[in-house]
Amino acid sequence: MTATPAAAHDSSVVPPRPLRIGDAAPVFSARSTQGQVKLSDYRGRWVVLFSHPADFTPVCTSEFIALARLAPEFEALGVGLIGLSVDSLFSHFGWLRAIHGAFGVDVPFPVVEDTSLVISRAYGMLDETAQDSSTVRASYFIDPEGIVRAIQWYPMSVGRSAREMLRLAAALRRAEAGDVVTPEGWQPGDPVLRALTDESTPSEADPAWFCQVAERD
Repeated sequence: MTATPAAAHDSSVVPPRPLRIGDAAPVFSARSTQGQVKLSDYRGRWVVLFSHPADFTPVCTSEFIALARLAPEFEALGVGLIGLSVDSLFSHFGWLRAIHGAFGVDVPFPVVEDTSLVISRAYGMLDETAQDSSTVRASYFIDPEGIVRAIQWYPMSVGRSAREMLRLAAALRRAEAGDVVTPEGWQPGDPVLRALTDESTPSEADPAWFCQVAERD
């Protein structure tokens, strides 16, 4: 039976659980500015899937310019970038050409179209009752096994930091073995900390037992 508009907004209907850290990233296959993109093609490497509210908008343009300039550093980390919005592939191509024409910047990563909203809803960027098809500024950091390891969400009016996205990707890679953790503001080359284990116990001889440098990179 087809739900009526009233039923679709019934407050008693429990929406799907939002995507969380530790969940398997929803797989998809979609058209992009670089041909068909399958998330499964990125299995075995890290990937950052990031959505933007709309093409030809100022904040999104500034983000894409910054990410395009940092793309070689992401690649050096072994991290792939995938952009996404609900705009059409035709719009994506036009916007990327406009960015090149206005700012001399080529966007080297694929930008996926999601006109059906399937990907956006699967990742929780839009819910079933959303009144606007504009996605939030969401970034999903997905590990080589296809597991979501970090999520960033920003409102439409505030731009992300491309440099922080790169730092977070590097920190996730540094800590992925589980024996160390990265402290506040960690940058590649900075000291890392020992991860606490079941064997970690308070020590009167060492008042800083719970926060110790493990090694220096």
